[in-house]
Amino acid sequence: MEFLPLYIDVIKQPVLVVGAGEIGLRKTRLLLEAGAAVTVIGEEVDPGFSTLPQAGLAVIARAFDVADIQGARLVIAATDDEALNDVIFKACEAVGILVNAVDDPAHSRFIFPAIIDRSPIIISISSGGHAPVLARQLREKLEAWIPASVAIAGQFAKEMRQRVKNALPFDQRRRFWEMFFTGPIPGVLAARKRSDADTLFSTLLEGGTDATGEVYIVGAGPGDPELLTIKALQCMHKADVIVHDGLVSDEILALARRDAERISVAKSAGKHTLPQDEINSLLVKLAKDGRRVCRLKGGDPFIYGRGGEECEALAAHGIRFQVVPGITAAAGCSAYAGIPLTHRDFAQTIQLVTGHTRKDGREPDWQSLAASQQTVVVYMGLGTSPLYRERLIAHGRSASTPVAIIEDGTRPSQRVVSGILDELPDLIERNGITSPALVVIGEVAALTNQLQWYGSGVATAE
Repeated sequence: MEFLPLYIDVIKQPVLVVGAGEIGLRKTRLLLEAGAAVTVIGEEVDPGFSTLPQAGLAVIARAFDVADIQGARLVIAATDDEALNDVIFKACEAVGILVNAVDDPAHSRFIFPAIIDRSPIIISISSGGHAPVLARQLREKLEAWIPASVAIAGQFAKEMRQRVKNALPFDQRRRFWEMFFTGPIPGVLAARKRSDADTLFSTLLEGGTDATGEVYIVGAGPGDPELLTIKALQCMHKADVIVHDGLVSDEILALARRDAERISVAKSAGKHTLPQDEINSLLVKLAKDGRRVCRLKGGDPFIYGRGGEECEALAAHGIRFQVVPGITAAAGCSAYAGIPLTHRDFAQTIQLVTGHTRKDGREPDWQSLAASQQTVVVYMGLGTSPLYRERLIAHGRSASTPVAIIEDGTRPSQRVVSGILDELPDLIERNGITSPALVVIGEVAALTNQLQWYGSGVATAE
């Protein structure tokens, strides 16, 4: 170990930065965020210094003098001049001041690691100054896995630390905090429910536990695993059980916690593995058993995903839940097909509709759907495509309106077929399109022939 990792309190402490260029600007910004009193000396001053908070900052436009280090607790040489770095290093060594020369480990007594800031939780990664790009890449990976809500839990723990010390003997505190951080309270804090968190904390401190689990209603996006949100991945890793739809791919499921139980509630046209009411009951039961449940749904849970119904069931039984939005199929699949849903020249509005008829048998507002200068995206519309063609044309939409059908959007098997509204059902039948598929109706659909960038290309009508 070349460097001993330490965290230094620099609040209101004098720190000297030699070099007022871009590198010096970055270091100064970091030091100010940590509360240091910073003096910057450099012959040429980057304009960006004027955008920094001026409290605790002095910028002096001149050359460095050895006398400048007097009184400094830390010195940073933010220059690319090795000879100057050597002068600064030797001057600091002579009086025992810690010095860092940026990208010059030979002239450094301390280094700046790559930092993940979830204050009061701080995580640092260092390569000893030898591979800073690698350290930054590792930081970027960890940034994706460590939720921002860690900061909220850390601050809460900071506030409650003395209370725990007063209530519990030393040998019980570690177990208490393990239960705290693995239990429901961090999730409640992340949902900004401080009063609920206070109540749960008091119960835990008094020796009780809340045996009820919680449910994460998570959107898995349209198919490409890389379109998962960071928060979706975090929920997939916290969950004890994954309750997933059939549209959630094996590649996405492979990213979940490895020892989590997996329960498929797959649905397909005309066939339900579990009716929705039974899915709702399953989620309630699992949570009441104390499980953390990730309800993983294709697309976005609140756009034709029945996520609202599931949340209503959970709320009715007092089950804690969170909702994590996903990229809905309309946005994801159309983007991968090169179809902008809005376009200044062609479409100022969007309507998202489902091909399934309503329970009461009522049909959509065809007059509204047939309006020009808009894009209509039909979910689950393969079987009702003849109806959409007939009704839209009957209500004034041109028979030559461009259409596109996107099959397996965002996945390696994606296919895009384009044509016109009048031949929509024929396009589907002739090309053997199967679910999952999305139908886009409107002038923007024609742009797929020009802008499609993903997959093998676009099939057009002969």
